[in-house]
Amino acid sequence: MAPIPGSGLAKGLAVTLRTMTRKSHTAQYPDVQPDLPPRTRGVIGLFEENCTVCMLCARECPDWCIYIDSHKETLPATAPGGRERSRNVLDRFAIDFALCMYCGICIEVCPFDALFWSPEFEYAETDIHELTHERDKLREWMWTVPEPPALDPGAEEPKELAAARKTAEKLAAAEAAQADPAAGAAGATGTGDVTPPAPGTGGPGQQPPAEGGTA
Repeated sequence: MAPIPGSGLAKGLAVTLRTMTRKSHTAQYPDVQPDLPPRTRGVIGLFEENCTVCMLCARECPDWCIYIDSHKETLPATAPGGRERSRNVLDRFAIDFALCMYCGICIEVCPFDALFWSPEFEYAETDIHELTHERDKLREWMWTVPEPPALDPGAEEPKELAAARKTAEKLAAAEAAQADPAAGAAGATGTGDVTPPAPGTGGPGQQPPAEGGTA
């Protein structure tokens, strides 16, 4: 069946009329902040204590908008006769958000959980050169990162939490034993208020000696 001439135009005008008669919704921004989804990609926060300057995020960035500078420090040996160790110290960590396309590759490839998505989006500048934010600003955004969602009730507990809980329980038991050493010693040796057997009757399961004889 051939289409009716002008049917496409009629459908388009119908959509326009429905939209025109629908009540509009005005967001009172910035007086009322928007309710953003928990996985909103706003800016990238840096937890620099976890950063080992592995440069993986900068190498994998398709826009080359991550700038990292570092230097090496020599650590003395921790034991006599041991060798000195060297470690990287972070000097600069900056992201140029004028180039960033918010792909999230840097966050995904970071092996030490040093980068996180923050829902912050109010960082507009009048000069494009000021969109390169240094690690101090990235550190401030780190505290706006929402908590991770709760695990499935049927999921296994993370190994890190299980190990930390066991360590805490051992420390609590050791502190309790130090606080009450007498009770701990009694519990360890199994001593208590036990009445000893009468002389000559023997212990449990023994027969008393016969009359007029010796045991």
